[in-house]
Amino acid sequence: MGAYIIRRILLMIPTLLGIMIINFALVQFVPGGPIEQILSQLDEQSSATDRIAGGGSEVGNSSSDSQYQGSKGLPEDFIKDLEKQFGFDKPPIERFLLMMGNYVRFDFGESYFRSISVVDLVLEKMPVSITLGIWTTLLAYLISIPMGIRKAVHDGSKFDTWTSAIIIMAYAIPGFLFAILLLVVFAGGSYVQWFPLRGLTSEGFSQMGYAAQARDYLWHIVLPVLANTVAAFATLTLLTKNSFLDEIKKQYVVTARAKGLPERKVFYGHVFRNAMLIIIAGFPGAFIAIFFSGSLIIEIVFSLDGLGRLGFEAAINRDYPVLFATLYVFGIMGLVVNLISDLTYVFVDPRIDFESRET
Repeated sequence: MGAYIIRRILLMIPTLLGIMIINFALVQFVPGGPIEQILSQLDEQSSATDRIAGGGSEVGNSSSDSQYQGSKGLPEDFIKDLEKQFGFDKPPIERFLLMMGNYVRFDFGESYFRSISVVDLVLEKMPVSITLGIWTTLLAYLISIPMGIRKAVHDGSKFDTWTSAIIIMAYAIPGFLFAILLLVVFAGGSYVQWFPLRGLTSEGFSQMGYAAQARDYLWHIVLPVLANTVAAFATLTLLTKNSFLDEIKKQYVVTARAKGLPERKVFYGHVFRNAMLIIIAGFPGAFIAIFFSGSLIIEIVFSLDGLGRLGFEAAINRDYPVLFATLYVFGIMGLVVNLISDLTYVFVDPRIDFESRET
């Protein structure tokens, strides 16, 4: 197992490097950039000033061969100073090597448009994403596993039929529509106002006692967590049911029953451990998927400021330090979680031996 872990860790290096190279190369062909963002804002301000002053004539372009649209009326030295400030005065390959050299030391620099380091910015947004990720994953597992087991044991019953209909509906409803429905019904839209409309805490949260803070925190997360749990709950329930059904139909279960073992002992002594293998081992990956990819729309609907929204705004504003730093960190975490998932398989079922596989 030690040799397998070392091989996987060494394989992470070219994998992560490939991820960064592909995304860095793609960004070079995307129109717009941080400099064009600034020039566009300056151009809009200049146009507004001209309209206020009543000037309607166009300003000549001091650099007709400039690669930046929106640089009309701006001196070429100003454009070059901007390029130097953002590091675009260097060739792309040199910029990439400098960036990766800093990232190896976990030096991610500062945001282009916010006077704050990328690390501090991520840490500032982390509580929202941790809240959604942890509570959504726990709620999905606590509901889905018992329901999936019961559906497998009572396969074809009325309970199985009705719960399957609910699961299909839950899976078919887009998360953002369900989130809006929860807001309209329970957050003062058209019916009742049982829950707050936005945010993770109320005003004056820091002045509350510990018990009041806990109640306020739970009060705020109910709706976003429910909206974020719908798709994960449906998928995990069906996975649990199918996993148990597959084990129940295997020959060793038939043999155990033929030997006269009680049904409870057959189920919990033989079926349960084997069926839960794929579910338990998939927990790290499921948590990371919910943590990073499933919260953007929920954050927008409920006005939460988390990592999903941070990444989206960084892409829109071409805030490359934030964009590439989060990509780098999330890439590392994803690769590590994949390794943890494999090790979890071995922990749950020691019969699995990755060393015996040919590489």
